[in-house]
Amino acid sequence: MGRFFHRHPGLTPYLLLSPALVWLGIFFLIPLAFLGYQSLQSGIYPNLEFTWEFSNFTEAFSDYRTQLGRSFLYAALATTAALLLAYPLVYWIAFRAGRWRNFFLLLVVAPFFVSYLIRTLAWLNILADEGPVIGFLQATHVLGEDGRLLATTFAVVAGITYNFLPFMALPIYVSLEQIDSRLLEAAKDLYASRTQAFLRVTLPLSAPGIVAGTLLTFIPAAGDFINAELLGTPKQTMIGNVIQEKFLTSLDYPTAASLSFILMATILVALLVYAKLVGTEKLTG
Repeated sequence: MGRFFHRHPGLTPYLLLSPALVWLGIFFLIPLAFLGYQSLQSGIYPNLEFTWEFSNFTEAFSDYRTQLGRSFLYAALATTAALLLAYPLVYWIAFRAGRWRNFFLLLVVAPFFVSYLIRTLAWLNILADEGPVIGFLQATHVLGEDGRLLATTFAVVAGITYNFLPFMALPIYVSLEQIDSRLLEAAKDLYASRTQAFLRVTLPLSAPGIVAGTLLTFIPAAGDFINAELLGTPKQTMIGNVIQEKFLTSLDYPTAASLSFILMATILVALLVYAKLVGTEKLTG
């Protein structure tokens, strides 16, 4: 085998990539091709016929553009909230936690040890009308006696933020941990205040982590359906809920497949715009 690699050095990268390419082909490209095939069918299962029905895409977008827009709005709000919560948290862990750093980092990822569904169901108790959160907010007159949080946009966005917070925190933590402390010391030696050192040294050097975290949070959040299903009402329905209903209840596979492609295409366009705005060098670190 060693002689083969020595005689054909140009094939080495492809041979090393071949297991990943086979995995990608079997579990992504083939299902994606089948999904594309379904998106061009007409009828309702089991009476489906491949008819090159491109109108499925225009009709699906026209009928469910509200849910699509709502999904991206909720994903953007959750991503912003996750960033505002995660950055100060991991900043403290990276620079102030000392020997307890690993322990606090473990607490950040601890929710991943529990099922996504169970984590979301927990918010039903947290935000319940008779729960402690509502009781406290009513006692402090933040909410009226009839006020509630469950079955609202706030509940859905809060659930998404909580469930995807580690995806935001971990990349930022990695970027912060890799910052050379001598750079911060040099900034202090040059009479920079803590705020100036943060804005001119820490924040720019942690930008790759911020970009990676926002992508890892926004992309799955846009397709989420569990939080809207359990914490919201039909007024908070997201595009993921529509796709789930079309696949599992209505058995309208062509519409569900079309919506899936529309969602993927919209996310891809948003990703390209985002990469253009922040710069591709930050995406690659």
